[in-house]
Amino acid sequence: MDQIIVRGNGPLKGEIPIAGAKNACLTLMPATLLTDQPLTLTNAPRLSDIRTMTELLRSLGAEVASLQEGQVLALSSHDLNNHTADYDIVRKMRASILVLGPMLARDGHAIVSLPGGCAIGARPVDLHLRALEAMGADLDLRDGYVHAKAPAGGLKGAVVDFPIVSVGATENALMAATLARGTTVIKNAAREPEIVDLAQCLRRMGAHIEGEGTSTITIEGVQALHGATHPVVTDRIELGTYMLAPAICGGEVECLGGRIDLVAAFCEKLDEAGVSVTETDRGLKVSRKNGPVQAVNVVTEPFPGFPTDLQAQMMALLCTAEGSSVLEEKIFENRFMHAPELIRMGARIEVHGGHATVHGVKKLRGAPVMATDLRASVSLILAGLAAEGETIVSRVYHLDRGYEKVVRKLRGVGADIERIKGPQIDE
Repeated sequence: MDQIIVRGNGPLKGEIPIAGAKNACLTLMPATLLTDQPLTLTNAPRLSDIRTMTELLRSLGAEVASLQEGQVLALSSHDLNNHTADYDIVRKMRASILVLGPMLARDGHAIVSLPGGCAIGARPVDLHLRALEAMGADLDLRDGYVHAKAPAGGLKGAVVDFPIVSVGATENALMAATLARGTTVIKNAAREPEIVDLAQCLRRMGAHIEGEGTSTITIEGVQALHGATHPVVTDRIELGTYMLAPAICGGEVECLGGRIDLVAAFCEKLDEAGVSVTETDRGLKVSRKNGPVQAVNVVTEPFPGFPTDLQAQMMALLCTAEGSSVLEEKIFENRFMHAPELIRMGARIEVHGGHATVHGVKKLRGAPVMATDLRASVSLILAGLAAEGETIVSRVYHLDRGYEKVVRKLRGVGADIERIKGPQIDE
């Protein structure tokens, strides 16, 4: 099994290109199931999760071609011959549940396995199902599968009022509503940039949508959608991750393609901690202001709040900040599993339920550590960049789900990092 070795090597300097958003692309790909015409996605990230979604769509009869070294995906669902999303594929990735709404809306039936994914909490799919039931779907859960049927004449418009904000449920409801009869209003909708990106793509395909980016989205159903070409939005989590690299190590890095509006709450915390973020004509330039990073308190919240997917990486920064910081995780339970690994590197962290208190130390020490999930894996790499000696990160297959060419990108700004053992993987 592959490992990544990181050696603290001082300040970083240079530029890092930011890929298209994994979470956006995983939502956009199932949109092909809504039409029999081609859908082309540009600026696609090259990740294992994208390959898993490709495998799932092909199992349903969709055609998926990877062009321009994987940065363009050409999709077509003109001849779907299967409406069962099998457990063996779905268990690998929670985003697989997003095929349910499109298949149900277009063809009136679908059988989808309950999904798997990272071990960062239960993350139930009940809100997805509640939204589809509101549109008239008949749902039966048995043997680990959702058996879904639309009423005669197809799904119908409805008011979908989510009790809590759910990105995935908003996406499933939004896609299903594009082909439902009448008007659908999604209340307490997620506001993430990935939702906005999906709505823009669906609009290019002929959908009638208003209100994306707010808590209320209105969709007027249409009879059919058509093909389109759509660029995947910049990955705000990869962006935030690489913005933290010079904050932790010192130096100056320009993140190409970065936009402050994608990470505004995160940038506010960086400013509070003593990290400068400047917009350029190519992206965002990041460096420390003066002296060491200062402790800050962080509360994760749905967009536009501080992203839960940047909490682990922020903790790595705060391990060597002056003072004590408190991180409160309000999105997922069990999302401080990286803390014991950081403690192995000399960090002082106390975890109590959904709160973690980080007491800054002068220096971290390299150590063998183990990744527990996608974002935890990259937090350990960031910590290793600032640690004395050598950090060996195991279970880096988590990393491949969300970061493309991480070794190459960090080497490009001066990091001492390499990937060893296991089968050769393009870095």
